Amino acid sequence: MSLKRYILKRILYSLVLLFFALTLNFVIFRMAPGNPIQVVASGMRLEPEMVERLIELWGLQEPLHIQFIRYLKSTLTWDFGYSYNSLEPVSREIGERLGNTLLLMGVSLFFAIIFGTVFGIYAAYKRGSLFDLTSVTISLFSYALPTFWMGLLLIYVGGYVFGQFPLAGTMSRPPPIDPILKVFDKAWHLFLPSLTLFLFQYGFWLLMMRSTLLEALHEDYITTARAKGVPERDVLFKHAFRNAMLPLVTNVALQIPGLLNGAILTETVFSWRGLGLYTWSAIQFTDYPVLQALFYIFALVTIVCNLIVDIVYGYIDPRIQF
Repeated sequence: MSLKRYILKRILYSLVLLFFALTLNFVIFRMAPGNPIQVVASGMRLEPEMVERLIELWGLQEPLHIQFIRYLKSTLTWDFGYSYNSLEPVSREIGERLGNTLLLMGVSLFFAIIFGTVFGIYAAYKRGSLFDLTSVTISLFSYALPTFWMGLLLIYVGGYVFGQFPLAGTMSRPPPIDPILKVFDKAWHLFLPSLTLFLFQYGFWLLMMRSTLLEALHEDYITTARAKGVPERDVLFKHAFRNAMLPLVTNVALQIPGLLNGAILTETVFSWRGLGLYTWSAIQFTDYPVLQALFYIFALVTIVCNLIVDIVYGYIDPRIQF
C-alpha cells in the first residue's frame, strides 16, 4: 500500500468515526434523564409563557430528525448555541476557558515528559539498582492513584498544613493590577493542579522509557556497537535512545485524550476555570448545548490525535510504502 493511499484511508476512516461520534453525542443526551427546561424554569422562576418561548427558541418542539440536522449544521460550524444555564453563547464561554485548560495540560505534560524520560533512562541504565527499584515503585504508585485523590491530598498538604498555596481558583480575588504580578499569581494558583496532573502522567513516561530503552539495549546492533569499542555513553544515547524515542513521540498524541479526562477531575477539585470545571457544571445543570459541545471537542481531539499517530507511523514504518 502506498503512503498516500494509506493516509487517505485513515482520513476517511476518521471522518466516518467523527460522524458516528456526532450521532452518539446527539442521541445520548436526548435519552439522558432530566429535563433542562424544568431546571432553567425552576432556577429562574419563569412563567409558563416564557418556558414555551424558550422551547420554541431552542427548537425543542421540533421532530428529532429536524433537531439532528440543525445540530449537525451548527456543530460543524462551531455554533454551539446558548447555554441553558447562563443563557450565554457556548462558543464564547468555551473560548474563555480553553486557554486555562491548555495551560494546565501543557505545563503538566511538558514536565512529565522531561522528568519521566530522564529518570526512565537512568533507571534503565541502572537496572536492578536501588534507584531503579525505587523509581519503578513510585511510578506505579503515582500512576495508579486517582487524580481527584491526589488533588485533595495536595490541597490538604499545600493549603492547610503548610498554607503556602491557594485552595481553589485560577486567580486571586481581586486580581493583581500589575501584569507581572498577574503572571506570578496565575503560576501560584497553577502549581498544585499542574503538580496533580504531573504525578498522574510522570509514572507512565518513566515506565515507558525504561521499558523501551531496556528492549533496545538488548538488540544486536547494540551488541555490535559495544564489540567495536563504542563508549557506553554513546551506546546509550546515540544508538539505544534514538530508537527508543519512536514510541515516545507517538505516545504524546495518544496521551492527550487521557489527559483531558484527568483535567476534568483536577479542575473540579481545584475549581480551576477551564473546560473540565465547565463540563462538571454542565452535568449538574443538565446543560445539553454545553455538554454536546464539550463532548464533541473531546471526541474530535481524540480522533485527530489518533489520526496524527497513524500518519506518523505511516512515515516511520517502511512496510506501508512501496
